[in-house]
Amino acid sequence: MDAYFVPSIWKKSKRWYVLNAQSDTIKMEKAKEMVRMFIGREEELALLEAESRAPKASLIALRGRRRIGKSRLIDQFSKSFSSRYMFTGLPPTKGITAKSQRAEFISQMTKQGLPAVKDDDWSDLFWVLGQAAQKGKILIALDEAAWMGSKDPTFLGKLKIAWDLYFEKNKNLTLVVTSSVSSWLDKNILKSTGFFGRVDLTLTLKELPFKNCCEFWGKHSNRVSRYEKFKVLSVTGGVPKYLQAIRPNLSAEQNIKMLCFTPEGLLYNEFDRIFHDLFQKRSQIYKNIVGALAARASLTQLEICHKIKRKNGRAISDYLADLTSAGFLESHTSWNIQEKHFNRLKHYRISDNYLRFYLKYIEPNKQQIEKGHFKNLPLDCALHWDTIMGFQFENLITHNHHSLYKRIGIEPAAIAVEGPYIQTQTKKREGCQIDYLIQTRTNQLFICEIKFSTKTLHRKVIDEVQEKINRLMIPKHFSYQPVLIHVGDVSSEVEKSGYFHSIIDATEMLSANSV
Repeated sequence: MDAYFVPSIWKKSKRWYVLNAQSDTIKMEKAKEMVRMFIGREEELALLEAESRAPKASLIALRGRRRIGKSRLIDQFSKSFSSRYMFTGLPPTKGITAKSQRAEFISQMTKQGLPAVKDDDWSDLFWVLGQAAQKGKILIALDEAAWMGSKDPTFLGKLKIAWDLYFEKNKNLTLVVTSSVSSWLDKNILKSTGFFGRVDLTLTLKELPFKNCCEFWGKHSNRVSRYEKFKVLSVTGGVPKYLQAIRPNLSAEQNIKMLCFTPEGLLYNEFDRIFHDLFQKRSQIYKNIVGALAARASLTQLEICHKIKRKNGRAISDYLADLTSAGFLESHTSWNIQEKHFNRLKHYRISDNYLRFYLKYIEPNKQQIEKGHFKNLPLDCALHWDTIMGFQFENLITHNHHSLYKRIGIEPAAIAVEGPYIQTQTKKREGCQIDYLIQTRTNQLFICEIKFSTKTLHRKVIDEVQEKINRLMIPKHFSYQPVLIHVGDVSSEVEKSGYFHSIIDATEMLSANSV
């Protein structure tokens, strides 16, 4: 019997305490084993290793949202090096100064066997590091470099000098610079005149695909239904840190309740932590933007400005670019089907499953959660999964769109344009929104309808899709095929109708052979 669900009367016996302690010890060991496991990232690791084998020193920029696994990937990558020097900046909390960052860097240096120096100047710190990295296959990783140099305007310039004078001299050296705010890397490394032509590889970590997400259930994976997994993934997405927190022996509702609806849960205060760490003093404006988007499928920049009551301009464009590069938002533009070129008007949507779930279901209930009202309340009674899974499920499919090609029967090379599609209303045409539209080079349109329902899908789904098609402006020389992507049952009437080119059960995409 699981120690977390032992009847309270047993807790009075000494034997229970012994069994409970033993059970907790075993669970802790299993949890540690899961943390040590390296899941997925085969393509990214192969790219890093190929670059490290180049006959010269390599400078690599690695970016991706918080918790996406940048540090874990570097740790795995480091195993092929004879020596490694790993550093991470202090989170930008109150009281952290430039001197604090240098002092922490020195502390990490000495723990890795390097001599201590005064913390007055980055030049001295990089010199010591450069002397230690003159020979051999060396990895130097500056994790969250934006934090390291956030208070010192000379940091980047001195890092560039260190690269030219010390690091680049060792042809077997690899320097990896990471940041959770991709816009910082873009501005200060990738587009900087100081580092122009010096970056050899830029790698952006995305969420893990379905086939890797299931591995976090370990040996329990075959016992847990794919529907249960989808409910968990609707909250965590493919973010490794969140998936590591899953207890495979618990139900989806129990896991989500533990993570999101208890004050101690990992995801209960995660929103405030990541926004403060990434955006610091400007975090409130970023929170206002994502809050405006939480209630709508998508908004234009001007619509967002109206929602948050701010003037439209360059500042808002920069904020949206930051949120997009940090992995929280996604921008998409509709395109001219006839001419295959994109329109200028961008629509923004929340692409991060946790972020949307937090804003819609955790934040509004925080007061009740703090009072303990969710403690004994069955989560499936408090939340309506069909409602929740609408946007959440659509996000999951959009992130895993490569898994659709084989099932639809399309070669990736044949695709000209793809993505969520919005046809705006004008005097000459009606508006419509396609969940996912794939346009091929041979003028075929695959119009994808994404449905999550615990109820059987009947004839109504055909009528809904046909209504969208009637509104969609399809050029005369184009052919089109409706595609249904679903979780749940589909009636025999729909299957036998022959209306859909493909009916794809999304649960099948959770298998290891999903691509």
